[in-house]
Amino acid sequence: MIKRSKLFGNKTRVTFCLPADEPAGTVSVVGTFNDWEPGAHELKIRRDGTRTISLRLDPGHYRFRYLATDGVWLDDDHADWVGPHGSELKL
Repeated sequence: MIKRSKLFGNKTRVTFCLPADEPAGTVSVVGTFNDWEPGAHELKIRRDGTRTISLRLDPGHYRFRYLATDGVWLDDDHADWVGPHGSELKL
């Protein structure tokens, strides 16, 4: 799931959210906003049974995917679009 909140100026807080237990192991969100760097934005487990990370992003078009332990890649069905190169957001 993806949540968006407008911030002061032109930035948007985007929260990426997955269940705490699936997929197993650590999960990072990687994409054009962090040069596809694994581990740069690792989702953290929350008390409500989810894993999340929030990023402040400028307006634009971003591609991203989730990368889990053992090289498991996931797309987000709540993105603006999901295509052959992953999930996409337009802010």
